[in-house]
Amino acid sequence: MTSPESPRKSLLWLVAVGFFMQTLDATIINTALPAMAASLGESPLRMQSVVVAYALTMAMLIPASGWIADRFGTRRVFFSAIVLFVIGSVLCALSRGIGQLVAARVVQGMGGALLLPVGRLALLRSVPRAEFLAAMSFVAIPGLIGPLMGPTLGGWLVQYASWHWIFLINVPVGLAGCIATLYFMPDLRAALQRRFDGVGYAMLAFGMVAVSLAIDGVSGLGLHGVGVVVLMIFGFASITAYWLHAQRRSDPLFEPALFGIPTLSIGLLGNLFSRLGSGCMPFLVPLLLQVSMNYSPLKAGLMMLPIALAGMAMKRFATPLILRYGYRRVLVVNTALVGLTMASFGLATPDQPAALQIVQLLVFGAVNSLQFTAMNTITLKDLDGSMASSGNTLLSMVQMLAMSMGVAAASAVLGGYTEVFGSTTPLATLHAFEATFASMGLVTLASALIFWHLPPEARAVQPAQPEVSGQG
Repeated sequence: MTSPESPRKSLLWLVAVGFFMQTLDATIINTALPAMAASLGESPLRMQSVVVAYALTMAMLIPASGWIADRFGTRRVFFSAIVLFVIGSVLCALSRGIGQLVAARVVQGMGGALLLPVGRLALLRSVPRAEFLAAMSFVAIPGLIGPLMGPTLGGWLVQYASWHWIFLINVPVGLAGCIATLYFMPDLRAALQRRFDGVGYAMLAFGMVAVSLAIDGVSGLGLHGVGVVVLMIFGFASITAYWLHAQRRSDPLFEPALFGIPTLSIGLLGNLFSRLGSGCMPFLVPLLLQVSMNYSPLKAGLMMLPIALAGMAMKRFATPLILRYGYRRVLVVNTALVGLTMASFGLATPDQPAALQIVQLLVFGAVNSLQFTAMNTITLKDLDGSMASSGNTLLSMVQMLAMSMGVAAASAVLGGYTEVFGSTTPLATLHAFEATFASMGLVTLASALIFWHLPPEARAVQPAQPEVSGQG
């Protein structure tokens, strides 16, 4: 006879595998971008749309994920999410142009956006509250393993097979996930179905897309001057309209009262602006190593291992540091360290000793991991039960939005410096990379001023929320 614990453990493994698929795919593509660019006849410096499309699609769908699961049931939505993810993966592998690949990444992002939120919701409603923290800690482990494996696996597949396989490996995993979903995912729905704020969602989604496309348009879409300004104005106007709409509506996507909590509002702003800088590093570093330093895809992927390993090791030190020094001091100092470490990559040269590069990557991985842990906990620590779910969803959306905008911004900056230094020689391209790292590091450094406004007495630490993006 099967014990009651058996279905619960199977559900934990199912959600963990879904999280692993999503986080692996978010990182595996970075080392493959130069090979993909060569295959599609594009410049490797103009491939950011492949990353932006995925992250931006996830940011758009995350606010609607809870309502979709309540309306159609967790089993059906989780199954559909895996199917969409697999279909998107196959379409990516079959793409013959950058436009087709970006469209396929949108389909893939639609599936990825639902995997973790719906899986987390199923756990919340199936696991006893006393066991929920342990369950979420178990599910979070693959979120750390995905970024650890992703760059190296991507580099190995590109070097010894082809870039198409970084997407095709999702097919057998997805098929197994579909079968497991039918057996182990409970079909849970909300007892009372609330109305979905479609108008507010449309305003918020359009605003996010418009602002991101305005940033990406400088280098990715070929927009200049008027086009960028018009998109940016429409984007911010749409976000402002959502804010006014939410204040009048009884059941908005995000309660305006959320922003009355100082730690949440400062934490969200800090997340957004600090991730604008640091979120571009998994995109920029493999490009630098392959385009300017002639690293093979596999070697470039292996060079990303120190970031993930240092990030995992730093987790155990985060809580003692925050308990001793408080959130404000840790975040102000550590944000500055993240920015300075990023800027130090502007000193990279082909003659730089490998040991020094590894030290740079280790230091960045450690301070970046501490940054994510501290930002996440300060953002959510003061939310009560009624606001915890909404606040967590809002944080997840901001994380993915910052990732897409960070990659788009870094690409625009890199494109601008490429015009200044030229791209006819490897040395000129290296100078463009060096200036880009310095500039994005300064953006992160400036965001330390946001965390200065945190209350100095904030020290209590609660367990960190799992990273939706898989980078923390």
